[in-house]
Amino acid sequence: MNNVPAFFRSFIIYAVCVVLAIWLGFLLAGPLTYSSLAIYGFLAAVLIFPLLLRWHFPLLLLSWNMAAFVFFLPGRPSLCLTMIALSLGISVFHRMLSRESRFIQVPQLVLPLLCLVAVVVVTAKLTGLGLRTFGSDVYGGKKYVYLLGAILGYFALSAHRIPPERKNLYIALFFLGGISAFIGDLLLFMPHSLYFIYWFFQPNEYFFTTGGLGEEAARFGGAWTTSFAVLSYMLARYGIRGIFLSGKPLRWITLVLISIYGLLGGFRGFVLLFALVFALQFFLEGLHRTKLLPVLLFAGTLTAVALVPLAPHLPHTFQRALSFLPLKVDPMDRQDAQGSLDWRIQMWKGLLPQVPQYLLLGKGYAIAPSDYEFAMGPDISTHSVFAENQGLALAGDYHSGPLSVILPFGIWGGIAFVWFLVAAIRVLHANYRYGDPSLRMINTFLLAIFVARVIYFFLMVGALSSDMLTFCGLIGLSVSLNGGVCRPSGTVPPRPQTNSR
Repeated sequence: MNNVPAFFRSFIIYAVCVVLAIWLGFLLAGPLTYSSLAIYGFLAAVLIFPLLLRWHFPLLLLSWNMAAFVFFLPGRPSLCLTMIALSLGISVFHRMLSRESRFIQVPQLVLPLLCLVAVVVVTAKLTGLGLRTFGSDVYGGKKYVYLLGAILGYFALSAHRIPPERKNLYIALFFLGGISAFIGDLLLFMPHSLYFIYWFFQPNEYFFTTGGLGEEAARFGGAWTTSFAVLSYMLARYGIRGIFLSGKPLRWITLVLISIYGLLGGFRGFVLLFALVFALQFFLEGLHRTKLLPVLLFAGTLTAVALVPLAPHLPHTFQRALSFLPLKVDPMDRQDAQGSLDWRIQMWKGLLPQVPQYLLLGKGYAIAPSDYEFAMGPDISTHSVFAENQGLALAGDYHSGPLSVILPFGIWGGIAFVWFLVAAIRVLHANYRYGDPSLRMINTFLLAIFVARVIYFFLMVGALSSDMLTFCGLIGLSVSLNGGVCRPSGTVPPRPQTNSR
């Protein structure tokens, strides 16, 4: 034992490990409580912290679209929200230690985001803020957390430049994380011994509202997200040109099959959004000037003709998803889809007169206990509840993008949000036009899907508190891939970033 200090260090580490092992064994032998889960989570975080220091950015991308939750934390936040906090914290810590570590500077995006943060904070301060998770009597604070977390997510993504040679890996992590949504659809097939998986993932809620798999109209809610994740990756990785004109039929066959799988969810929005993204990317790739246009038009015509006699015999989820088309579908499926639309229109009509009232100061997300009891309490059946006072309307789930901005945050929130969208589209367009040729396909797709999402948000269905994560994720990925905003050749390029991950 010539190295006495090393011996004592090893002895201390060994003693600490033995004590921890005994203590954990004692906890595991007892009942499972929230306090013990918190201890397990803390110890797990300590053990994986060295991995987070090295791989936090790829893990952030992987978790962005994952349908996973951190069940042992208060409020059961999403894995994405947790990773945003960890990754941004580590990036800021690196910046404090090293001047070589710098965030990618895009002032035209930062200014509207900061203005939106200011509007949200001021509105929360004036209208009330509370988190039931921490014992408050006020409901609705979780939406503030997710909205502000999404904005911080942009800064977490723009903290690092994605190396060009790893672009395919990183876009796969970002988009294919959404495949995890199909786990919720496995609930009825999962043995009881594996039900602990749903501590981490949300089970399919439609199984509980439609009577389970035995019902003919059982909807697989995760099919939309899973399918759209795969379709997004394929369009970003290969583009429409690479899928249909590469001479590799497996690609377009996979595209068709995964699109059919997405119809199992029964969502009309899936068909509309994918059609919008596909059309925009088709135009941006310049394929409307090629022979592919008449080929796809001919294939689409044949499909439409075949659907006329086949539509009544398709699965009920397929019929519901296609019910907006002039096809003969099951009357119950059409009625179900139409009832959903009628309910939304009724709620919007009831909420529109409130817009002038909240134009200067939004109502925020806070819900008083008395309002909650009135709309959701046990006495709801004894009184009449108007559409604008129903549970979803009270919670701010208006199923309308413009209303989800104006009512909670007034005209100031609307201005800041539109400013951000316009600035983001301009950045995406600049990267699409002037970006590195090796990034041409991903830049084309990011512009197409962002514009499609904006159209879908304003004209179809949207919610600021949840869709902001999508918007910030797409523009943050573009900034990280391109190192900021690309300029025309001959202008001063953006300052190179040195903190690649």
